[in-house]
Amino acid sequence: MSTHGFIRFNYGNHKGYCIIIPFQSNLRYMSVIILGTASHVGKSTMVAAICRILKRHGIVAAPFKSQNMSLNSWVTSDGGEIGIAQAMQAHAAGLEPCVEMNPILLKPKGDQTSQIVLLGKPYRDVHAGEYYKLTDELLSVALECTKKLTERYGSLVIEGAGGAAEVNLYDRDIANIRLARSLKFPVILVADIERGGVFAQVYGTIALLPDDVRSLVTGVIINKFRGDPTLFNDGIKILEDLVHLPVLGLVPVTDIEIPSEDSLSIADKKNMSSDVRIGIIRLSHISNFTDFELLEKYCQVSYVKPGSSLEEFDAIILPGTKNTIEDLKEIISTGADYEIKKARSRGSVIIGICGGYQMLCGKIIDSGVESTEGEYDGIGLIPCITTFKGYTKKTRQVSRTSSGFGPILGRITKVTGYEIHMGETERNGMQEAFSGEGVVSEDGLLIGTYMHGLFSNPDAAGALVSYLSERKGVKWKIPEFARDPFDALADHIETYVRFDKIERLFN
Repeated sequence: MSTHGFIRFNYGNHKGYCIIIPFQSNLRYMSVIILGTASHVGKSTMVAAICRILKRHGIVAAPFKSQNMSLNSWVTSDGGEIGIAQAMQAHAAGLEPCVEMNPILLKPKGDQTSQIVLLGKPYRDVHAGEYYKLTDELLSVALECTKKLTERYGSLVIEGAGGAAEVNLYDRDIANIRLARSLKFPVILVADIERGGVFAQVYGTIALLPDDVRSLVTGVIINKFRGDPTLFNDGIKILEDLVHLPVLGLVPVTDIEIPSEDSLSIADKKNMSSDVRIGIIRLSHISNFTDFELLEKYCQVSYVKPGSSLEEFDAIILPGTKNTIEDLKEIISTGADYEIKKARSRGSVIIGICGGYQMLCGKIIDSGVESTEGEYDGIGLIPCITTFKGYTKKTRQVSRTSSGFGPILGRITKVTGYEIHMGETERNGMQEAFSGEGVVSEDGLLIGTYMHGLFSNPDAAGALVSYLSERKGVKWKIPEFARDPFDALADHIETYVRFDKIERLFN
């Protein structure tokens, strides 16, 4: 007997469905799996919205993604590293992020090689072919984590990875097919109508799913619609007839911003108009560029290809990277080091964060951890040496006090952030930027730090932009922001995908 069904609903001129589960005396919780027709269709935001809606209804549901591939990561309170999407989903759910929410994090390093972060700690670097040999072991770890999270919180909102119908990967797909088979939770499929071809997306995905997984699919959410939703009523009816499944909602495009999951999001960024311009070097292995998403609300922020002219920018930021040596080689081969040095000579602010800090140094000595063993000349603006000695990573949340040195740090008091890095950098007598960490030049306009999340602090972001504004003779004030973006996102999703009937399922 099926444990789930649907109720038809109407809102405005639009029709759809919501999930219901008949009451059973032994039913204590429900979990759901959110799969997608492709990457970047909105799975992460949908999971965050569902977690927040359930929280507002008094229901605890933990996010989970078995395997995530991303260079945007987060450090948990106990020093574990997970994908930033799961950390943000946990915040949406009102929960403390933990490593069980994303037990397997893949951080690409190039040449089809990725670092496996297993249960929050570096495990090993593997080639794609070798990784697939580990899937049985890794699936067992993932399933154990779902068990622990279920025991702790009761319900899960699970996110798949990429497209669900990657037929050639079914025997080793531990984020979609094999996970769904093991858990047997109801599945909701998310499609992106903005890309076009939504009928083929949905029909093709469902048709290609294995029979046992297809039977778990309980409905479809069509995401990123533009225009009048009533104009797609016929399309919904056609799609439902094609796949014999209900469309749970038609969700319009929204400009509500939550932290980006991976580098696919960089192409979606829109520059605000501002007299103050900050250029961020778009490294090939850029990581944790969510560091700058608050700055994007304060001034014009552009991601600049290495080697491009930097003359138009008031400040240059070298961001974090998963492969410092390889990105340093690109910086030098494209002449980006020359552009950065010219910007420094013009008096532009130069800031390096994590790998960017390491690249600004005079020399990097690698024992074979980041790349081929050897000594590498850095950009040379910071007269320090960075050394990679062993396959160990420092991951921790930090709270630091600014040294107050210079016109930017002098406007900053205390900040919080997190460190995720291999290698150590000696200060070589330079002034500390923050208590126990980082460096700052004598004029205060060249700063290096290992602290991710620095500019997620309004104090720090405001310090940088207010200084640049004053130097240009333009007025600037901290913008007023709307309320919690996860509440705004939840409102948006709940308007177009009905969740009012779901609350009873958890009581």
